[in-house]
Amino acid sequence: MSDTTDTASACTHLDAVATDLTPSGQGCKQCLESGGRWLHLRLCLECGEVGCCDDSPNRHATAHFHASGHPLIRSYEPGEDWWWCFVDEMVFEVDDDPFSGLHH
Repeated sequence: MSDTTDTASACTHLDAVATDLTPSGQGCKQCLESGGRWLHLRLCLECGEVGCCDDSPNRHATAHFHASGHPLIRSYEPGEDWWWCFVDEMVFEVDDDPFSGLHH
């Protein structure tokens, strides 16, 4: 994801981030429960729900946003530090990311 934006001038939902969250697991919570599969994982930054990406068959991370209204996710993949805001529809990175190094 090379098109990153400076958060200070863009995303208005950073106050939703829970810096003390615990990921719901090492895989997509709903896929694990249903026997589904995923390609890449995303972490909800408000509650810690781990969901699968939009390239996965079930798109659970996006479904979680629509069900919960939690606006921010972060890649839960090794070596990826980007965040996504569903409401502002933007990808960005955060200086001093409190979740840096957190992945499945």
